[in-house]
Amino acid sequence: MKRPLRHRGVLVTAAASLALALTACSSGGSSSTAASSTPTANASAASSTPAAPDAPFGPDCAAAPASGPGSFADMAQAPVASAAGGNPALKSLVQALTTANLMDSLNTTPELTVLAPADPAFAAVPADQLKALMGDTARLTATLLHHVIQGRLTPDQLVGQHTTLNNDALTIEGSGQSFTIAGEGTLSGSRASVICGNVRTANATVYVIDQVLKPAQ
Repeated sequence: MKRPLRHRGVLVTAAASLALALTACSSGGSSSTAASSTPTANASAASSTPAAPDAPFGPDCAAAPASGPGSFADMAQAPVASAAGGNPALKSLVQALTTANLMDSLNTTPELTVLAPADPAFAAVPADQLKALMGDTARLTATLLHHVIQGRLTPDQLVGQHTTLNNDALTIEGSGQSFTIAGEGTLSGSRASVICGNVRTANATVYVIDQVLKPAQ
């Protein structure tokens, strides 16, 4: 994996996986945008109104801009890599995708679920490991594709074992609006949690997580 010829082979394999994904799934998922809450004088009436079942959830969702680039409404109109580019919490992910030349592939592959590490997730990886990862295109590609699952998963479909576009498996645990991935499945060794889930883009559903996942060796 560390020799140039192996780099080329892994990238070709990754590109083939994405190409197969383009033809494997033709069902269209409808995009939805998150409705912004409007304060009312009648607090009891507002509290009795149930949240939309398809709305984003999680403690870090409140940090998203209310409108414009990076807002849920804006992200819903763009393909997933471009949508991430407008989100101020996903700058490190976009840098990694650009380095691995995966931006266009993710933008053009339909019906995905993306576990998107937020900036603090990359910061949690030891500096020497992160530098080595960013300098190894083949390994970086495998790591990023390990965060992508074919098909849009709703929150009630998220728990279980899933095959990634890296052609390996990851297991998600939890229920309701609380989801985790065990620490042995992350680069930092700490358990990964969904911190803002069910974010819709034009071609994917995104679950922002607080750790970078580790592909099978």
